[in-house]
Amino acid sequence: MFNKTYANPDSMVEVKLFSCESSDYLAEKIADYYGQPLGSRTISRFSDGEMQTIINESVRGAFVFFIQSTCPPSDNLFELLLFIDAAKRASAGYITAVIPYYGYARQDRKDKPRVPISAKLIANLLQSAGADRIMTMDLHAEQIQGFFDIPVDHLKSEVIFVPYIESLNLEEVKFASPDVGGTKRARTYAKYFKKDLVICDKYRERANEVSGMTVIGDVRGADIILVDDLVDTAGTLCKAADALMENGAKSVRAICTHPVLSGNAYENIEKSKLVELIVADTIPLKQKSPKIKVLTTAKLFARAIRNTHEHRSISALFVE
Repeated sequence: MFNKTYANPDSMVEVKLFSCESSDYLAEKIADYYGQPLGSRTISRFSDGEMQTIINESVRGAFVFFIQSTCPPSDNLFELLLFIDAAKRASAGYITAVIPYYGYARQDRKDKPRVPISAKLIANLLQSAGADRIMTMDLHAEQIQGFFDIPVDHLKSEVIFVPYIESLNLEEVKFASPDVGGTKRARTYAKYFKKDLVICDKYRERANEVSGMTVIGDVRGADIILVDDLVDTAGTLCKAADALMENGAKSVRAICTHPVLSGNAYENIEKSKLVELIVADTIPLKQKSPKIKVLTTAKLFARAIRNTHEHRSISALFVE
């Protein structure tokens, strides 16, 4: 794959943007920021549910971008794979899978006997289908990039969350991680704003169920912003918010890139002591909530796509 001849940006190689079904809402915004309409495609199903994907226009020699988050159901992933295969067989020049939310990333290591490394399996599938490049945002573990033998553009959500945080004009801000594993993410914000870092140390007896929470750091009178890459059942966030308020915090907000929001998540958030939960639009919300603020990633992805096509730096889009 690395032996491909990359087109010169001056040669006017055509760019084609395509949306897969579950990310239509985001792909349309990306295309609007990019300045061209989405390509035409058809998705149909046989009576037994088998999926058929068709690209309705020529992609020969083009830079092709398929936009699809691989959140449940698994059909979303399979649909992306089918479109990549279709483009490869139609002689696309260069195929990029734009995956705002990379599903199955939480299973990134073998931490007990007889379990899969699902994040690696997904990487293998994408490469086998014919992807030449992956573009994604806030992987659950950055080392997942090493599962690929093709380039990975790992975008960071700080560029959309930082301006919003600045607009809040909070007086005594401190950043917190809801668990020890997310300390690096929270530290990025604390370093940028030159503020203190707090850690919530959680204990689980089983998956998606937090048994206890200990706050490490002084939060008295502070406006706390919890930082995480995704929110699933919201159990950890709500427990952390409760613990922070019990330890004297003035207010608690949370920023989480990927709003998975399964199970009783919406109910948990509504009943929690969180002032608001700020998320990106990498996954569509299942329902609206007055406590959930959604910020769009469309402009960032559009700029990243343009930089990829023109062989310009992606890191230039990051918050320093």
